[in-house]
Amino acid sequence: MSILLSIVMPAYNEEECIELVVEQWTGMLDRQFPADNTRLIVINDGSKDRTGEILDQIKGKYPKLFVVHQKNGGHGNAVVNGYRQAVALDSEYVFQTDSDDQFVTDDFMKLWAKRHDSPFILGYRQVRHDAGARLIITRILQYSIATIYGTFISDSNIPFRLIKGSFLKKLLAQLPDPEPFAPNIFLAVMAKKAGCNLFDIPIVHKERQTGTVSILKWKLLKVCMQSFRELARFRLDLNRKVKAIRQPEPVTTL
Repeated sequence: MSILLSIVMPAYNEEECIELVVEQWTGMLDRQFPADNTRLIVINDGSKDRTGEILDQIKGKYPKLFVVHQKNGGHGNAVVNGYRQAVALDSEYVFQTDSDDQFVTDDFMKLWAKRHDSPFILGYRQVRHDAGARLIITRILQYSIATIYGTFISDSNIPFRLIKGSFLKKLLAQLPDPEPFAPNIFLAVMAKKAGCNLFDIPIVHKERQTGTVSILKWKLLKVCMQSFRELARFRLDLNRKVKAIRQPEPVTTL
């Protein structure tokens, strides 16, 4: 049976809110797509707390929930693993969000309403409730992308994005090797340069009520510099990769 929509959600040390977030997003799927086959794919990224245990305990309670456990590889690695799981399920659409309960499920429909207008759609945290250092680094990334690639993306790394499954498969095939620290940025850049209208739809971003942010202060600056270097190197291959993404899908005959 084909999958209309898969939601990809990385999770790391979110024992305080993971069941609530699963309930919220599976509830949204039940309300908006009662007759369709949908999935919530949660990638437990080697959590050190009870996140993985809780996910295993509640699987039977939420039939749409699909849990994958992996060794800790970081947020970006967990996201890509989730994307690959969704593509393997032949999902028509793939949506990605985070497990920290900072987003509102109702905002999903703003992106869903545009699904026929673009194969790659982003939300945009117009009012962002994060630490000041993260806001500054987001601004640095905005201008880095504008400088390196000649294009402006409001929130290139946002974990609130809707992608057509067949287009995501093409994007994943063009990710640089080794896998970048923040692959969502590279996917957004490739989609933009391939001519997609990303829309940058304003969405609600709530203050974090539970857990802790895993990347702070000097580590955050180090990550920013790493991402800048990766983006600069990727510039050399971008035209070739965009050309591959723009290739029409092969027509299969029965």
